Parts: sequence; structure tokens; C-alpha cells
Amino acid sequence: MVGRAVAAHCASLGDEVLACDHAALDITDAAALGGFFERERPEAVINCAAWTDVDACQSNPERAFLVNTLGPENLAVNCRRRGALLVTLSTDYVFDGEKEGFYTQRDDPNPQSVYAAAKLEGERRAQAASARTIVVRTGWIFGEGGRNFLSTAVRRVLAGERLKLIRDAYGTPTYAPELAARLRRLAERDIPGIFHVVSGGEGASYEEFVQSALTGLAHDRALLESVSFSSLQRPAPRPVNSRLACLLSEALGMKPLPHWQEGLKDFVARTLTSVPSGGISIN
Repeated sequence: MVGRAVAAHCASLGDEVLACDHAALDITDAAALGGFFERERPEAVINCAAWTDVDACQSNPERAFLVNTLGPENLAVNCRRRGALLVTLSTDYVFDGEKEGFYTQRDDPNPQSVYAAAKLEGERRAQAASARTIVVRTGWIFGEGGRNFLSTAVRRVLAGERLKLIRDAYGTPTYAPELAARLRRLAERDIPGIFHVVSGGEGASYEEFVQSALTGLAHDRALLESVSFSSLQRPAPRPVNSRLACLLSEALGMKPLPHWQEGLKDFVARTLTSVPSGGISIN
């Protein structure tokens, strides 16, 4: 999802874009990466590759660290060798969720899951391997294509499935096209460090996020059940609050991204595919 958004945005600005999916380039394969960098010689690399199935990571730490830790490190090593800039995506889950309010770069990470620990180690190894590394923490990404919480939730409700919505866990929704634009801008500025990039606003609960997306769409409200965070027993722990704010972006002259509800309006408008007699469907 984010990779496609980044490729489309960069191409729209006239960049020469080499957009590789997993089949074309496996970032855990050091030899393949070395050959790619030797052949293509990129000036900047924006790493959107990750294994984001939090519960699956919990049961398969080896693969989680291979993709989310070794992968970014491999990219950073090759970027350093070729003089390229690396922008690599990380996650709001590196924080434990116990803080009230927004997490900034001044807060110490304290990952609670295998996924989060692997992503944090990926940040650190990438930065250690290449000084020209920009780490971007983000979360609750929504947009066209790929798998994301919002699209899955809305699709299930419109298909007539029951859905439990957590009312007391919070994050900062982030619209993929706006995230993509900021990633490109950070690459252009070429200032190494850690940035928190999320859409504007005070954040939302899972319940508010989904309810906002469903506003104006024909759906059965009886299918929605409001539940507490503690009532859902999941294999991997998750932060109850993972809202992010950035201390650096505005200081560097980069305005906050638009409010997440503005992005949500655009997302819903773009992904409406039909209006059948039974209601509205979303891709």
C-alpha cells in the first residue's frame, strides 16, 4: 500500500522510480541487494518493506527479525557503499502505550511484542550501518490497495459481518498518499534522524476511526459492538495508546499533514466502486 503510494507520488514529480515488490527484490537477500545496487545505483531508497502481521510475528520471531531487522540493515549497508540515502519506515508500536498524550522522539521506546522489538532493532541497525539514514515512525496507515485495518473493517461491515470495535485504544491515523509525499520530502531534505509522520488531529480510537469511515455509507449499525481493549485476548501485546507527534518537522519548515478526517474523506471517495441496491461496497 505505502510502496505503491510512494512510487506514484515520486513518479508524478518526474523522479526515475524503481519500484520493487518482494518477488522482484528480497531485502533479506544480501547478495541480491548487492547486485541490485551495483546495477541500478539509486540515489535514494525509501524502504516500505516489512512483515506487519503482529500476531504472526509473535509466533515466528526468526522471520520477524529477518525481515524487519536484517532487511533494513542490509539496505543501509548497501546505501553506505553506494553513497545513497536511506529512508526506512518504522512503527508506533515501538512504544509501550503507557503514556498519556503523544509520543515524541524524546520518549524512550519500550517494545512489548516481537514485531515491535524487531522494528526497533531495525531502526538501530540501519542507523548504525549508514549515517545517511532517516527513520520514519508512523502508524494506523490507511489507503488504497494492500491490507490495512480500516479497509478490512469497513469491508466486513458492508458485507454484513459483525465487528468488535475497541473504544479505549488510541492511535494517529495516517493517510498513505500524504505519508508518501512526506517521505519524498524527507528524502529531498536529506537530514538523518528519527521523524514521526502521521496525519493531523488529536488521533482517534479504533471505534471512532471506523465509525467515521462508515458515516454516510449504508450499513447495519447493529453489526457493530463497542468493546474494551482488555476484552480482546490477542497473541501479541499492543500499546493502548500509540499516538505520535514530531518535534522536528515544523522546526525544519515542514507543515503538519492534513487532518486524518480529511484524508478519510478522500479515501472513501476514491474507493467507492458501486452503489448496488443493498448498499455501498468498497474495494
